Amino acid sequence: YKRQISIRPADVGDAAALAGLSLELGYQATVRDTTARLAGVMASPGRQVLVAVTEDTSVIGWVHVFTAPRVESDGFAELGGLVVSEELRGRGYGRQLLEAAEAWAGHHGFDTMRIRSRTERGRAHGFFEKNQYRRAKTQHVYEKLFTENTRTSSRE
Repeated sequence: YKRQISIRPADVGDAAALAGLSLELGYQATVRDTTARLAGVMASPGRQVLVAVTEDTSVIGWVHVFTAPRVESDGFAELGGLVVSEELRGRGYGRQLLEAAEAWAGHHGFDTMRIRSRTERGRAHGFFEKNQYRRAKTQHVYEKLFTENTRTSSRE
């Protein structure tokens, strides 16, 4: 059965629930790390984390949306993450979180939302396509880990 939910901005008290849901996505997210990350996101302008909460105040999902202004092209909003508890997927809660993120983006002046999704997340791809998203491009993502040694040597 489908529970009634409300969607509200996350607060640091939600960190344990967000960490647990992040584990369901396969991320190694401790409560301590999630608390620090959430506080950082909340302190940064142009970013929002929203949680889906049941009548008994259980957090069953979250969405992270942020603005991505660009110099070379029109800016957009981007989804940083979206998850609904595995046991409650397929009941419309993800769609409600996605719509809340889209409304937040529109309120901040953006008319485009981008979502990056791992190639192996076929169920997520179907969810986004069902919600009128289309694959816009394929790209490689590069990253470099900065260690204390590389930061020190680059300043010398």
